Amino acid sequence: MTAQIITPDAGTVSGASQWLDAIKWDEQGLVPVIAQEAASNEVVMFAWMNRDALALTVQSGEAVYWSRSRKKLWHKGEESGHTQKVIQLRVDCDADVVLLKIEQIGGIACHTGRHSCFFQQLVAKVSLDGAGSPDSSQLEWQAVEPVLKDPQTIYK
Repeated sequence: MTAQIITPDAGTVSGASQWLDAIKWDEQGLVPVIAQEAASNEVVMFAWMNRDALALTVQSGEAVYWSRSRKKLWHKGEESGHTQKVIQLRVDCDADVVLLKIEQIGGIACHTGRHSCFFQQLVAKVSLDGAGSPDSSQLEWQAVEPVLKDPQTIYK
């Protein structure tokens, strides 16, 4: 039997729900959220949710986040069309991190046009030739995943 997302009994987003009260919200009323592809288990995104975003996510079956920079709800894919269909919701042992198991529609989760927001890897600028670990001046972040679609064409 496949697990399903359960719609809360309260029909309104602002309605009090026991499952929402179980989350340990931070001082700003937010909880960190990890978006992970259900099929591959690849982490594609990290974002934040408030109570309304989490309730809307459950009600709609698509990821809705809280944009800290824009200070508003953000339905993932509202501009790009790259929505996230929620397959399963989980919470960690402390109830202070939410994990969304998702299907990434369109294959692009990142605003840079990449599959995942985690496309940069820490690498050594020079070959170590068995000399051990590099010092911090020899390290840099390097993009290791390709751009699948030019962001200029995504966000017109």
